[in-house]
Amino acid sequence: MSETPTLAERGPARVLRGMTLVELLVAMIIVGTLATIAFQAYARVMQRNRVSQAIVDITQLQVDLERYFTQYGAFPTSLAAAGLSRDDPWGHPYAYLNMDGAKVGKVRKDKSLHPLNTDYDLYSMGPDGKTASPLTAKASRDDIVRANNGAFIGTAADY
Repeated sequence: MSETPTLAERGPARVLRGMTLVELLVAMIIVGTLATIAFQAYARVMQRNRVSQAIVDITQLQVDLERYFTQYGAFPTSLAAAGLSRDDPWGHPYAYLNMDGAKVGKVRKDKSLHPLNTDYDLYSMGPDGKTASPLTAKASRDDIVRANNGAFIGTAADY
């Protein structure tokens, strides 16, 4: 018959210790906080990318509209009439208004209520999909606009 070795005979005792509930909760809070910060940073980067893409799209549409003007001697009545209709990065169609015969209420205006362009208005309604004629309106602050006949393309808040 063999005897079981005593604790002293087994050698130094190994203490196995798990995480306490408090330590686990602290770790979960830290991971959650880091995930929230990372998600917000990612959302900001994606928003900047969408704004940049809208600026590129408006620039390309401007080139295409100038080509149309050169070919036909006038700007089209709509983007669809020129075969240029497309959606912005938020899934809304780009807005276009030819200034020939445009009603004053539909023309985009700056903070002094002067028209942004003399040839045509071209803009994206931005992430919220809402807009108003003056750029100072809350609904227009996130719009990506073409102003000064193409000399400025960017967010309405930056104009």
